[in-house]
Amino acid sequence: MQHLSVRPGATFFIPGTPGAEHHGMVKPTGEEPVIQKNFPNSFRASTLTDTLLAQGVQELVIVGAMSHMCIDATTRAAFDAGYTCSVASDACTTRALQFNGEEIAAPAVHGAFMAALSSPYARVDSTAALLGD
Repeated sequence: MQHLSVRPGATFFIPGTPGAEHHGMVKPTGEEPVIQKNFPNSFRASTLTDTLLAQGVQELVIVGAMSHMCIDATTRAAFDAGYTCSVASDACTTRALQFNGEEIAAPAVHGAFMAALSSPYARVDSTAALLGD
């Protein structure tokens, strides 16, 4: 997936900028399809569903940024569509948020969203555990 923000006033994920590029550690290989999306939910207005159906995929491992946005929205949508989901909690990240004038630290935001997704939406575990290491 590649998130490209097309909403007015966007400050990140802008097409043609470094913020929209894949990190070197997860850069797609030559044969991997890259599906572009414009919303936190990777299924919304993208070709993800068609791509997964064409490849017979039934299980997803979800990673990326941000835990409280794309990871949450995509995991819930995938679960609702009938996919078996896993989230690699140590391969996701987020940022601090503000609520009612108070800052909620990034680790607390991440932990809350991982806890919320862990039942019934996904198996939430470390990358090593999901890989069977």
